[in-house]
Amino acid sequence: MTTAVIVDAIRTPSGKGKPGGQLSGIHPAQLLSTVLAGLIERTGVDPALVDDVIGGCVGQAGEQALNITRSAVLGAGFPEAVPATTIDRQCGSSQQAAHFAAQGIIAGAYDIAIACGVESMSRVPMGTATLGRNAFGPAVAARYPEGLVNQGVSAELISARWKFDRATLDEFSARSHARAAATDFSSEILPIDIDGGRATRDETVRANTTAEGLAGLKPSFYSEDIAARFPEIDWKITPGNSSPLTDGASAVLVMSEEKARALGLRPRARFHTFAVTGSDPLLMLTGVIPATRKLLAKSGLSIDDIDAYEVNEAFAPVPLVWQHEFGADPERLNPRGGAIALGHPLGGSGTRLLTTLLNHLEATGGRYGLQTMCEGGGMANATLIERL
Repeated sequence: MTTAVIVDAIRTPSGKGKPGGQLSGIHPAQLLSTVLAGLIERTGVDPALVDDVIGGCVGQAGEQALNITRSAVLGAGFPEAVPATTIDRQCGSSQQAAHFAAQGIIAGAYDIAIACGVESMSRVPMGTATLGRNAFGPAVAARYPEGLVNQGVSAELISARWKFDRATLDEFSARSHARAAATDFSSEILPIDIDGGRATRDETVRANTTAEGLAGLKPSFYSEDIAARFPEIDWKITPGNSSPLTDGASAVLVMSEEKARALGLRPRARFHTFAVTGSDPLLMLTGVIPATRKLLAKSGLSIDDIDAYEVNEAFAPVPLVWQHEFGADPERLNPRGGAIALGHPLGGSGTRLLTTLLNHLEATGGRYGLQTMCEGGGMANATLIERL
């Protein structure tokens, strides 16, 4: 069987996803173009050899509409013959892009593909695509007559049902910032030219964050209606134990091992196993649990065989419930910090996590890395890579 390998992976630094954030002055298509061009420049691959570019983006509206990945490919100067498509699997969009790219290689449909993702939450705020309209339709409303909830409320439900107290959430969040602040990300970050200089560091990391400081923040998702419906919630999800609104982009160059050797390129890792699953749309953030179980069953490995785990920190309860269910080593969980510190640019997060995971395995000599991502609507992707 053809082996799909990662030749290179890069990302932008994070930018605060609000006006004035360090990347907020850059059109999202241009942000992704810059990463694609940087990936090609770093590897020396002729872009004409790329069979497809698959990008993730959640807010496909406004400046992120009309197949933003194709706009980014053209903006990066790739030949017009190189196609591109944009997919939406919510927060896991670019992780799914990586799956599709690697699976295309394994199937023999591609020799070379790029998986990537972008989100400019400062320029295309969450909810822009729906503009307050009902995106679910009457059949979904009939199936769930009590109504679905937003992801913040889902995080509250997880905290209540698994009995995570506020101190545990805040301590985990402070640890995320501490680990990120202690890490040198220069091997994975592509500096971005901005007005007045260059962005080279993640803007969302706060090195001085403490659990005591986070304890003073107020809950973000309280409402009387939800409180009446779920009296077990005691409201502990705050801006401090949630991922911040973020701008960013990332990209991974994927090809067959045979093509990499033919081009004189060194494969850095191979895709080992993939999994994707649906889950309860009310407890939508728990999809990482069945996705990981499916992945481990397919791989033949146990959780202890894996050297590092990247579980997206959309909210602190997500990696905590995952760690609890698998008895996972906390030292291997998000060892460079996670989205609470590094940011969560939605469609760009999947390939960002993959980039960080790959660099950590190389820095530590680890062999296996697992990545999983909770997704809106009740889904999750899981990916296992093996460093080469």
